[in-house]
Amino acid sequence: MVERSARRIVTVPDVVGLPFHVGRDVAAEAGVTLANPDPDGPPIGALAWPGLYYIVRQEPGPGTRLREWDSVGIEVVKHGDAPDHEPSAPRPSPPRDAAHATPEPEQQLDLTGD
Repeated sequence: MVERSARRIVTVPDVVGLPFHVGRDVAAEAGVTLANPDPDGPPIGALAWPGLYYIVRQEPGPGTRLREWDSVGIEVVKHGDAPDHEPSAPRPSPPRDAAHATPEPEQQLDLTGD
């Protein structure tokens, strides 16, 4: 038996450049919710309050198709503050055969002065 989700498919709007409170409303009208991209971090509403915050990045990008009320991760900056970096497009995942970093051997330093 094939199980179907009751949630409809919606299109992610472009919220980059909008004030957070406007972007939140645009996202809700489109049927998605804005969220902190760090699932262990505070809710995005707590990061964008109090004050005027602008959305400088979103993931997934505009035009992406999601199930209704799925989350769109955003980054915000306070009005008048420059972002730590330029907004950027999502980075592709590294190839599966990419080499992984390995720790260097521990070094011990003699502090006894002998």
